[in-house]
Order: sequence, then structure tokens, then C-alpha cells
Amino acid sequence: MERQEATLIIHSAAELVTCQSLSADGGPRSGQAQGEVGIIEGGAVAVLGERILAVGHTSDITEHYRGEDTDLIDASGKTVTPGLVDAHTHLVWAGWRDEEYAMRLEGATYMDIMQAGGGIMSTVRATRLADEDELKELARGRLLRMLAHGTTTVEIKSGYGLSVEHELKMLRAIRDLNAELREAGTGPRIATTFLGAHAIPEEYSGRADEYVRLVIEEMLPAVAEEGLAEWCDAFCDVGAFDAEQTRRILSAARKLGLGVRLHANEFARVGAAQVAAEMGAVSADHLLVMEPEDIDALKQAGTIAVLLPGTPLGLGLGHYAPARALIEAGVPVALATDCNPGTCPSENLALMVSLACSQMKMTPAEAIVAATINSAHSLNRSHSVGSLEPGKLADIVLWDAPNHRHLAYHFGVNLAEMVFVGGKRVNRRTMTI
Repeated sequence: MERQEATLIIHSAAELVTCQSLSADGGPRSGQAQGEVGIIEGGAVAVLGERILAVGHTSDITEHYRGEDTDLIDASGKTVTPGLVDAHTHLVWAGWRDEEYAMRLEGATYMDIMQAGGGIMSTVRATRLADEDELKELARGRLLRMLAHGTTTVEIKSGYGLSVEHELKMLRAIRDLNAELREAGTGPRIATTFLGAHAIPEEYSGRADEYVRLVIEEMLPAVAEEGLAEWCDAFCDVGAFDAEQTRRILSAARKLGLGVRLHANEFARVGAAQVAAEMGAVSADHLLVMEPEDIDALKQAGTIAVLLPGTPLGLGLGHYAPARALIEAGVPVALATDCNPGTCPSENLALMVSLACSQMKMTPAEAIVAATINSAHSLNRSHSVGSLEPGKLADIVLWDAPNHRHLAYHFGVNLAEMVFVGGKRVNRRTMTI
């Protein structure tokens, strides 16, 4: 190793979990590789500025990279991982829906509530009344709670505006918040998704195809012109958009240079997995209702399955996405919170790691890979985040856990003892660096 002086060394970790790239093409992990997290016992990570300089055993790292001014963090008895990557959230909204939670406990279904004018439409009405600054500040608080729980990269969708004016308002709030956080260096990092096809707004009731034309002919061009999103998503399911409508929306998005992803098979099979495969979607999310041909379609297309176990938990469904079948078929699996006001108001991705293990029978290693490098791949961020490798951004979490299994096993509390964004330690109490 060439002698260099690191600005920061986190050393003597009981387990340094690298999640480093395994395949020659650097693609997401699947099959057996989904469970290979790359553990270095007694490991250390050296940081220079905002990027990782080296990883390895503590004796090697300190010998070659420790200098007089190096900040040393002793991780003895702790676990160190990459910052978590949350690949599916709806963080920008106004208003809560706790009354709907109580209704579900009394027997109402998600679809019952939607048909009664609640659900997404309740949030749409509240979000339309909020201005951009209010939405930005509400989302800031949620982002900082995520950061406190170890999440350093977050995807955020629009989808509670459902008009040209209000969808653009949401996306501008995300853009401005991202710029402010990056300038301040406080993170998390944000990837932005346009979800104008989240639901059919009340004013278009019975005229779904007209709303689809609005999305294609007015919303998408405006989003692309301002560069407000990297991705386009659509909710392809019963009560939302059918396969043909989804295909039209995603095709239009691709022509404008946006990547595509979609909500698929949350409540029913309406051809969403096949549309995801046909469109070359980077991810298909939810996947609670799956048949072997759906899994095979995702496998053949190389689409990442983003699973959201907090949502069936919040809905009390009693069944979860078939993670084991997906992994055994060779489909890469990622994890996300789906943080939203209606079905999963949780900013804690580490909790989803635990649910993935207890409810979907993933191993702790598989779940950690899903919440780091595979989620990073689903956001086209694997070149910079999601693993502890030289050259990547130094987004790192030190957990009060003796090994990686405790991230799933010791659930319901925040084990993130220290969080680093770009090599700078975040103050957990004030969320400043």
C-alpha cells in the first residue's frame, strides 16, 4: 500500500461489512451472492476527505494510512456498514391518515377506504393546499429521522399532486431540499422519481385515459424540461392504472430520457411484472402477489425486486412478498421503507431489514445486501454508494451491534451509534455535521 494520510479511520470493528462488488460487471447481487456481505473481522476503513481511501484489517489500515491529524474512531465490539439506501419512499406530503389506520383495525380494507374518498386522495387534497416551502420542511424532518437511523441515500417520489401544477410543486420541493442538504453537507442524498401516475385524481373519475394523456402530454414534458426527475414510476394495479396505460406512460418517459420503475403486484396481478420486463424497468416494487411466470419475467429482464415489508405490516395483510422464491430464482432483491402517510409511516429502514428476516425469511446478510448495494443499483448509484470500497463516498454507519445479525435480531430500537456522510460525522441530536 502507498503511504497516505487519512482524514478519518474507523478501526477495530468486530465486523466491517463491506458489501463490495462481486461480479465482473459490477451488477446487483442475486442468488447465492445476495447473502455474501464481505465481512472483515477486526476491520477498518480509511477515509480521505469525502471518499473511502482503503478498507482492510485494522493493523494494515492504521500502519499505512494513520497520520498525526487523522481522526480515529474506535469501533471495538461494534459493526460497521455502508450507509443504508432507501430505494422507495413518498416523503413529500402534507396531512396524516391515522384515522384510516383506525378504520382498518375495525375491518375496512385499503380499497374500501379509497372508494370512500380516503386513501391517496386524502393526502392529495392536503398536499395541494400546502405550498412548496411547507412541503420541503415537512420532508426535511422525515429525511433527518431517516439519517438518524442510518439511511444516507433516499429515493423520493412525487405522486400526491396529480396535476401539472402540484406535481411540479412537489418535485421542485425535492430539488430545492436536495440542493440545501448537499450545500450544508448534512445528507441524506436524494434520487427523485416522478409518480404522476400514482392514482386517478377525483376530477378525472371515470376518465382514466384522459388523465393518462395529461401525464404523457403535459406532465412528463414539463418534468423533463426542468430536469426535475431521474425516474418515472407508475402504479400498475387494480384501482390504479392497467397494463396498457402503464406501458404508454413508461414508453413516453423513456423517450424523454427518464429511467423507469413501477409499483407492481401489490394487490392483484394485472400484468405489471410483464410490463416491467418489457420496458426494461430497473425495479418492480411491492410484489406481494406473484406467480412463477412473474418471477421469471423479472429474472429474464434483469429487473430488481424492491420489497417493502413495512407496507403489509401496516395494512395488517398477513402475507409478504415471496423473497425466498425471488432470491432462489436469481432475481436481485432490494429493500425500502415505502415511507408514506397511509400504509407505512416509518422512516426506519433498519426495521425493514428485521421484517425481511422474520416475515420474508431472508437471512440477515441477504437483507443487509438488499438495503445497501442492491438498493444502490436500483437507483443507479452503485458507483458511489452502497458499499465500503475505495473511491466511493464515505457514507458509513457504526452500529451498536456485535455482528451484522443484530441489525435484524435486535429490532425496535435505533442501533445506529454514529452516522457519517461524505466522511463527516452527523450529530444525532441536531442532525448537523
